[in-house]
Formats: sequence, C-alpha cells, structure tokens
Amino acid sequence: MTADDPRFRAAARAYFVYGVVYWLGGAWLWLHDVGRGSAASVGWIVVGALLVVLIPFLLRRRRRWFERWILSRRDFARIVTVLLAVRALAVLRVVVRTGTATVAAPWGGVVSYRAGGAVFLVVTLVALVLVGRAAWAVEEA
Repeated sequence: MTADDPRFRAAARAYFVYGVVYWLGGAWLWLHDVGRGSAASVGWIVVGALLVVLIPFLLRRRRRWFERWILSRRDFARIVTVLLAVRALAVLRVVVRTGTATVAAPWGGVVSYRAGGAVFLVVTLVALVLVGRAAWAVEEA
C-alpha cells in the first residue's frame, strides 16, 4: 500500500459522509428536544463534529506521528470498522423495532425513527464496507 492508497482515500471520504450525515441527524434531533437531557449533550455534539474531521484526516494518508506513537493506519481502520459494525447493529435494532416514534422532518411533515434509521443504516453499511476494505486489504510487496 502506498502512503496515499486509493482504498484509504475512499474510506476517508466514506467516513466523512457517514460522519456528516450522523452529525446533522444528531443535531436535528437535539434541536427537536431528543437527547437534550443534560448540558453534556452539547459536549457530545462538539465531540461528534471533531470526530467527523479527525477520523478521515487520519485515514486519508499516513501520519508519521500517529503511526509512531499511537498505532498504524491499518489498525486504526480496523478499530473504526469494528465501531461501525457496532453502530450498524444498534441502528438495525431501531429499524426492526415494532413501535416507533416520529420527529419533524426538515422539509416538513414527520419521519419515523424506523425510516430515518433505515437511511442511517445504509450510510453506515457503505462506510463500514469501504473502511473495512482498506483495513484488511492485502499489502503490495
């Protein structure tokens, strides 16, 4: 794998799209009083925004300081893949749940958690496949 491997570029883009979709969705829910129980919820929105930028930055190309002191880009991608799989399972539980709540849609009307979850699940699975493909790709000799 080269320092600027196209699989890792695709993984970084996929995670960025995933992160933006999730961040916007979370911010939208927060604006509609879902999960706004404590002051810490604002902190989680800020942390989420930082991760949307930081994770693709670390995936896109090798960072000498990161690989020397923390872990390799491949190992980092593997950890991100596992976390995406956990997220996919959590979202799948929302999608298959029988009773579901609704939230106001940005375009008017309402969206059920089940329908919104289905969209989030597709975005998560695409990111999972692309990050996983980079993480477990065979290295060129």
